[in-house]
Amino acid sequence: MATANDRAVLQTIFNPSTPFGDIPGLDEEEEEAQEEGEEAFAPELLEQVRDLELQGVSAAESGDVSAALERFNEAIRLLPERASGYNNRAQALRLRGDVAGAMRDLDTAIRLSRGCGRAACQSFVQRGLIHRLQAQDEEARSDFERAARLGSAFARQQLVLLNPYSALCNQMLCEMLERLRNPGGTSSE
Repeated sequence: MATANDRAVLQTIFNPSTPFGDIPGLDEEEEEAQEEGEEAFAPELLEQVRDLELQGVSAAESGDVSAALERFNEAIRLLPERASGYNNRAQALRLRGDVAGAMRDLDTAIRLSRGCGRAACQSFVQRGLIHRLQAQDEEARSDFERAARLGSAFARQQLVLLNPYSALCNQMLCEMLERLRNPGGTSSE
């Protein structure tokens, strides 16, 4: 089963600045483990829902966001208590420009996952990115901190970028490097 890999691809499509593979659970051992709480779902139904999510990922990869949303909606209809479906649908909704709908789904995914596991980690990262795009840095920082505690290297990177001292140091470093590259300033002789 390639679910985690497909999620990494979807994550990369929806968030080009995300390092590919920065999805907890991509290694084979974690891949085989079920998300926390999924053992309560009927195995046949869970397999059907995972297949629908894979179809949704494939549709999104090919640019058919409407088909992706249909697959994710069907997955949620079949297992409304599974967090992953909401996280996946949130990404597709955000692609469509429905940020409010994406936020509702991310909140639902976090609630259903109890803030633990792969779906929660991805949801915190997605919600943090939306907050960041909306210039809500404190909310973004909070979500990235939670995702970082769940293992996201991308969230840790975002926390560094949100640190004002880090931003100032980066700006000073860029200015210093520019002076080293161009010691005479902009004048040319």
